[in-house]
Amino acid sequence: MQPQSFEAHLAEVGPRVEAALEALLAPEPSAGEIFRPERLLAAMRHAMLGGGKRLRPALLVASARLFGVEAEAALRAAVAIECVHGYSLVHDDLPAMDDDDLRRGRPTVHRAFDEATAILAGDALLTLAFDVLADPRAHEDASVRAELVLALARASGLGGMAGGQMLDLAAEGRFGDGRPEALAPAEILRLQSMKTGALIAAAAEMGAILGRATPDEKAALGVYSRALGAAFQIADDLLDAEGEAAAVGKATGKDAAAGKATLVGLLGLDGARSRLSALTDEALAALGGFGARAETLRGAPPASSRRARPDCGPKGVTGRAVSP
Repeated sequence: MQPQSFEAHLAEVGPRVEAALEALLAPEPSAGEIFRPERLLAAMRHAMLGGGKRLRPALLVASARLFGVEAEAALRAAVAIECVHGYSLVHDDLPAMDDDDLRRGRPTVHRAFDEATAILAGDALLTLAFDVLADPRAHEDASVRAELVLALARASGLGGMAGGQMLDLAAEGRFGDGRPEALAPAEILRLQSMKTGALIAAAAEMGAILGRATPDEKAALGVYSRALGAAFQIADDLLDAEGEAAAVGKATGKDAAAGKATLVGLLGLDGARSRLSALTDEALAALGGFGARAETLRGAPPASSRRARPDCGPKGVTGRAVSP
């Protein structure tokens, strides 16, 4: 099919993911389940339905399409990665973590329900992701399903997202003597590449797995997605520093208040904008070998990266800036 803009792609994939999540989170138990507690299900639905850009599913589907895989064939993998993302947000918002009251302009799960329910909802969403991937409907080839499970597990766990969250908490001074850690730029990039970037990179990798991509093609998508993940994190940090809560849909200014290690805090606003621009250039350059087929993916970097360039007019993050 003809490449489309990333915005059009998001508009196409988002409703499909929403419908698939609606079906997955229905009251009726799946085969092998005993019963679905109403309160837990309601909390999971609160976390997953009616909001979110569906960035990771869209990246996964767009990456798979590079290799001729239709959106419907990539949908279950796309839903799985969104479940992991949803679980991470539920847990990240908890009082023991970031202690946020708002997510996408709505009460966070622990505020809408309670902390215990929120913890269990996150746990259930994480396990649901692997339930979806292990199901033969995800792909007819069991070896492909195993690759998908491995990619998502490694991006989500000790050496990926969960590990990145631990590094983030340590940098805030949550442990030991309680003093925030002074991190070098490389350490901040490592933290962010684990906490945020790993799941974005997994989206591209899983699309490549579905498309039976060559090692060189997987490597190029890896460079693209890692740079993209870092760009989205900086854009989100700029939003936190400069945005208004009503526009962003969550509290702002919390990174500085919590002593979080960010490139905005280390490099300043102008330095962070420059880094954002460089990362966008790196991501786009990695797609060169794919030609026109990659046009959709070329539109994925945050709009703020274009505003970040010195010759592109006003500074700041406005409009379509995306929270990773």
